[in-house]
Amino acid sequence: MSTPTPEGEPFAESAGEAVQTGVMAMRLILAVADAVRRHQQRQNRGAEEALPPGEKAAVDAKEELKDLLPLDISAALTGSADWPQLAQQLMALKLAGVDLEQMLPRVGEIAANVRDAVAANDARVAREGTGEWVKMLRETLPAGPVREAILSSPTWPDIAATMARLDERGVDVRKILASAHDEGLGVDQAVAKVLGAGQAPTTSRDAKVSYGPMTQDLDIPPNIDLDDRERALREQLAIDPEENQRFVRMVRDAMHGREREADLLVTARKWPFVAARMAMLERQGKPVQEHLAGLMSDTSWEHGKGTVGSRLVQAVSNVLRHPPGEAPPMGRPRVSTTAARSQSSTVGPTKAQAAKGAAPAEAGVAAHRQTGPVAKAGKTK
Repeated sequence: MSTPTPEGEPFAESAGEAVQTGVMAMRLILAVADAVRRHQQRQNRGAEEALPPGEKAAVDAKEELKDLLPLDISAALTGSADWPQLAQQLMALKLAGVDLEQMLPRVGEIAANVRDAVAANDARVAREGTGEWVKMLRETLPAGPVREAILSSPTWPDIAATMARLDERGVDVRKILASAHDEGLGVDQAVAKVLGAGQAPTTSRDAKVSYGPMTQDLDIPPNIDLDDRERALREQLAIDPEENQRFVRMVRDAMHGREREADLLVTARKWPFVAARMAMLERQGKPVQEHLAGLMSDTSWEHGKGTVGSRLVQAVSNVLRHPPGEAPPMGRPRVSTTAARSQSSTVGPTKAQAAKGAAPAEAGVAAHRQTGPVAKAGKTK
């Protein structure tokens, strides 16, 4: 037997770290899957089902892993200190209706890819802090049951910390999250099937009455609930309290001297949609503060129907949806002659319009998420 070279130990240590990082990625996906399972059970039964007994789960889960994961990943996973808890999560997923023989090979492949990427790349990226991960979730995952389950889970701090550690090791966390989202959707559907829940998400009244310009292009879940503002902001729209407070300060700065009216705006029922629009503009690199200046350059919101708060919500939505300084006055909205003609009782629609009207809406796409070409005004003779 040859004597190990000095380079042998560092190499083995690096390889071991790569495996542990792969296992860490797997833990992240399983944590997301478990959060979705718990959320689905709370939504449909009012409570989570108890986890299976730890000792039995550890034995049963180890049997489930056979031939489904790479050997080094499987050994590191079952030999970890938290294996009993992971085993309970796995068996709870199986009892909830998830096919582990389908799920585990996909998760194992992701873990192996992470392992190989870390082994090939020793570069480290400085951690940004877990406060950044809410923003990453919003940018990476669409609104829906998976994102909401992650942010509402009591294990969210641990999930965020895991993402931070993966990022430190040079792992593409967005790619892992996208994979976790796909697995989470599968878990959501499997658990819903066992619980007898409907497959189509229920569209809330808040979503229905908000379809239109205010929510156009925004990432709004169909079950948005504005009665619970904290949940709507943090879990459904992925806007954490600190970010929301920053948006509130921006509005108050833009409406300096009109603090009472600014307070009516930020406490209005539909404020979460305004905050979501501001967040979207920031992600696009647009000057939100310059948009907000339009609230004071055009104060037509001072008069009209409804409360001051509701008129201000419409006004701020108006200035945020147009380039700075180009928003039409609220008192004189721009009229679409094409839309007016199509609704006229004396002028029938053109053949092209009739054909468009006969086409059904795209299945599964909410009205406020649909987009289409802008109609060009016809030339007059």
